[in-house]
Amino acid sequence: MFDLITVLAAAEATETPADIGKMIGGFAQYGAVGLIIVLLIFGILVPKYVMAGLMAEKDNWRSAFEQERAAHQVTREQLAKAEERGDVATEQGRAMNALLLELGHRPHTAPGSA
Repeated sequence: MFDLITVLAAAEATETPADIGKMIGGFAQYGAVGLIIVLLIFGILVPKYVMAGLMAEKDNWRSAFEQERAAHQVTREQLAKAEERGDVATEQGRAMNALLLELGHRPHTAPGSA
C-alpha cells in the first residue's frame, strides 16, 4: 500500500509522460486490480451508478431539447398565421382605399402637409 501512495505522489509531483509510464508500471505489479484502478483513474471505466446518472441527465437534456423544439415550431406557425393575417389586412386596406378613390372621396390631409 505504501508503494501505491509513493507512485501516486511521484506522478503528481512531476507530470511528464515518462512518469505516467512509471505510474502505470507501478500499478502493473498489482495485476488485474491495478489495471482496474488505472482505468478508473483515467475515466475509462466508470461505476454503474455514475453511468446511470449520466444517462438520466442525457435523457433530461434530450426531453428538454424536444420540448423547446416543439415550442419553437408552434411559435413559427403562429408567426406565419400572423403574417398571413397582416397581408390580408393590408390588401383589404388597399382595396378599400381604391374603392373610396373611385367613389370620389379624397383623403383628408392634415393642415400644413403637402
